[in-house]
Amino acid sequence: MSVRPTADPVRLGFDPRRLARIDRHFASYVDDGRLAGWQIVVTRRGEIAHASTYGRRDLEADLPVEPDTLWRIFSMTKPITSVAVMMLWEEGHFELTDEVGRWLPEFAEMRVYDKGSALKPYTVPAAEPIRIWHLLTHTAGLTYGFLQTSVVDGLYRGAGYDLSVPDGQDLAAACAGWARLPLRAHPGAEWGYSVATDVLGRLVEVVSGRRLDEFFAERILGPLGMTDTRWWVEDADAKRLAALYVPHPATGAAVRADALGAAALRRPDFLSGGAGLISTAADYHRFTQFLLRRGELDGVRLLGPRTVRYMTRNHLPGNRDLAAFRPAGFAETAFDGIGFGLGFSVVLDPVPARLPSNVGEYAWGGVASTAFWVDPAEEVTGLLFTQLLPSSTHPLRTRLRQLVYSALVQ
Repeated sequence: MSVRPTADPVRLGFDPRRLARIDRHFASYVDDGRLAGWQIVVTRRGEIAHASTYGRRDLEADLPVEPDTLWRIFSMTKPITSVAVMMLWEEGHFELTDEVGRWLPEFAEMRVYDKGSALKPYTVPAAEPIRIWHLLTHTAGLTYGFLQTSVVDGLYRGAGYDLSVPDGQDLAAACAGWARLPLRAHPGAEWGYSVATDVLGRLVEVVSGRRLDEFFAERILGPLGMTDTRWWVEDADAKRLAALYVPHPATGAAVRADALGAAALRRPDFLSGGAGLISTAADYHRFTQFLLRRGELDGVRLLGPRTVRYMTRNHLPGNRDLAAFRPAGFAETAFDGIGFGLGFSVVLDPVPARLPSNVGEYAWGGVASTAFWVDPAEEVTGLLFTQLLPSSTHPLRTRLRQLVYSALVQ
């Protein structure tokens, strides 16, 4: 399944000449070697106004980006896991204020790093237990080893938790490993990007009695017609998978990173609810339309409309933005003027965010520079796919918003 324009952009309020700036701008990243290739989709009112590809999905094999190219979406897995959690919440399995230790007892008696070094950390008991809403909002006090911003990050790396988990660990074993490490902060005290959504994936498994991949297939991907989204790529589809790249430290040119990219070609032991999926533009387009339509697509309803509205409001205490809520390290979003909901960043004020967005726009991205946003006010969605790690290398997401909203003239 591929994704192509379905409507005259003029009818949808876009100036075609201004939309053409998108492709010209992003082509320059490929032409000068910073990106191998990309795919972009822009919609309004459920119809595709602009869809384009450029460059190579595999530079070395000279394979072009095509409409059905497979992309590692990394953290764009997180909103799907959050939807899974809220589906179970709608069924009455738990309250958002419930302690996660009720289902995952390894997290019942957490300790928090207070001072000292990675060799001799001093910890104190957590001021309160980790609750499900803490995990959904990244306020649980967990972290990522690759952030390298705190002593706790170093403890994660020392235990084998860096960009992924130790070889052979499954989701249950990884959760047990994280629970043995101290928290970076007390639950609810500050926002910090983390493995929290992976823990939510394990919660889905325990509550539903299904493996995470089975739950996704049966309850989300299958019903939404996301037939190309998967956890790994079989040999038959391997040529459709885009290669993964990193910037050369001196020239900035895209350099192939097969040591990291090859993981997508084998069945994983670790089903990462935070970063494990591979998808296509067509499939993720369907997911964004499901969100825009507040939980329903093509007659299939997975969430109630009030639940989607609730998920995409700011849940940070005091309605604060991320900048005010003591963020630490890297995240797939800016901090000023941006809040966080149940699995999504949420625009509170586009002025300090320096974005031409609307209040209430929600979004997220992946570490290989993929991204999406949903703007309920204008009924606009945007999708960007490429494979350059890390996503902080170039301002691709902000540039795409600039170009899309400057083309929206009605």
